[in-house]
Amino acid sequence: MARRRGPLLLMISLLLAVFAAWVANNWINARASIAPAAPMDHVITAALDIPLGTKIEQRHLSMIDMLAGKAPSGSYHDYADVVGKVTSSTVLAGEILLAPRLADSGAGSSLAAVVATNMRAVTVRVDDVVGVAGFLLPGNHVDVIETDHDSLGSKAKAQTILSNVKVLAVDQTAAADSSQPMVVRAVTLEVTPADAETLLKGKTAGSIQLALRNPLDESDTRTKPVEEPRAPAKAPVVRVARAKPPAPGIMVIRGTAISHDPTAESPTAESHDQN
Repeated sequence: MARRRGPLLLMISLLLAVFAAWVANNWINARASIAPAAPMDHVITAALDIPLGTKIEQRHLSMIDMLAGKAPSGSYHDYADVVGKVTSSTVLAGEILLAPRLADSGAGSSLAAVVATNMRAVTVRVDDVVGVAGFLLPGNHVDVIETDHDSLGSKAKAQTILSNVKVLAVDQTAAADSSQPMVVRAVTLEVTPADAETLLKGKTAGSIQLALRNPLDESDTRTKPVEEPRAPAKAPVVRVARAKPPAPGIMVIRGTAISHDPTAESPTAESHDQN
């Protein structure tokens, strides 16, 4: 009897478990149908990696849904608002496109849209050495070092004239594969108008060398002007006034009283007049 009761109890337990699961599933579906659906927003993201200075096309974009009000500030919600813009920095696949990282292409080239406000793009000619052996890529930051000789031409000198300068493009591209170094002939740098004059002066006066920086280094490495030592200040000359000679006259002694008569002439003067 006990052997028959075991399988029966097991069967009843399975039926009760299935019934409990069915009841729970119906209860969850009923609550879900009663609760109102949360409003959603469409947010534009990158469908693939978009390099710096790329004009965005439809194939670069995709869309995801987010809870209303949870999208980051500056995000886009319509493809038409993004197509035609130019990336001012590299955008990775799946990243939400934000307004500060895009620029209007306008009527100019894509590189012109990448140049920041109040900045200038200046191109300098380089070789495999000046271009850091081909490891110089768009988006890197460099120091510009000027090398020259003294007035006699016998002693070389070098000084850092620009610090932490952004590389906008190498040769004629604003994007490059970071895993493949390439020898370039020209580098375009983003500088202020004043730094552009300094760069061109340094290039004309001598030769320039680019030094690649760590992206986390924000220090200013420009060479500080050396101040010439000042000559020690001379002590002021103090002029001592000479004592005036005593007025001519004779000394008159009467007892204990001594006086001086300036109107009387000395005997020596009288003797000289008589002679």
